[in-house]
Amino acid sequence: MSAEEGHPAPTVPESLLKKRKRDEQWALVRKKRAQEDRAKKSERRRVIFKRAEAYIREYRQQERDLIRLKREAKQKGGFYVDPEAKLLFVIRIRGINDMHPRTRKILQLLRLRQIFNGVFLKVNKATMNMLHRVEPYVTYGYPNLKSVKELIYKRGYGKVNRQRIPLTDNSIIEQTIGKCGIICIEDLVHEIYTVGPHFKEANNFLWPFKLSAPLGGLKKKRNHYIEAGDAGNREDKINALIRRMN
Repeated sequence: MSAEEGHPAPTVPESLLKKRKRDEQWALVRKKRAQEDRAKKSERRRVIFKRAEAYIREYRQQERDLIRLKREAKQKGGFYVDPEAKLLFVIRIRGINDMHPRTRKILQLLRLRQIFNGVFLKVNKATMNMLHRVEPYVTYGYPNLKSVKELIYKRGYGKVNRQRIPLTDNSIIEQTIGKCGIICIEDLVHEIYTVGPHFKEANNFLWPFKLSAPLGGLKKKRNHYIEAGDAGNREDKINALIRRMN
């Protein structure tokens, strides 16, 4: 009788076997989930890329249409009048000194609680009435596509669970306002710029922009813009101010 036959082979405890089997099952589940997540991300990237391409084609077509209409009007000896703007960008330029309580309340409703805060607004009668009441404290105008893109890409923060979260990933946008069909930052830019059907949700998602003091300073913020000041409506000239403050 040999020594090997005298000692039985060591047995593996049943609990350890169960643990190994469970770990293998979990590893398979994790692997499958990771593959599904990669496939979903790949599909989402493809969708986002196609949407971005469609938006670029839309913007270029709008530019070509505008040039064509202006040329046609010039050939006929007339003038092309731009359609009424649908989007406003409002910047607060004054503090709280000598402010009427009603004015303070309107600025709170507009989400302009601090100096050099900026927000997008839809042009309508109610908005214009409120802006006329607070005109000495704000400046506003009609932003172009470049201004909207630069503001959202550079200073865009989202409101997630009442917290100010930087827009570093498209998943933040999708989780919050994905139900409105807005799943990426290009969707957000398009919805704001075109004042789409979900403009309210997209604008409420965006935290008010915290801009820098304008490069070169302001002229005279107690005067209206047409009086060589800064307050009030400056129409397309708001884009130059956004460049200096962004």
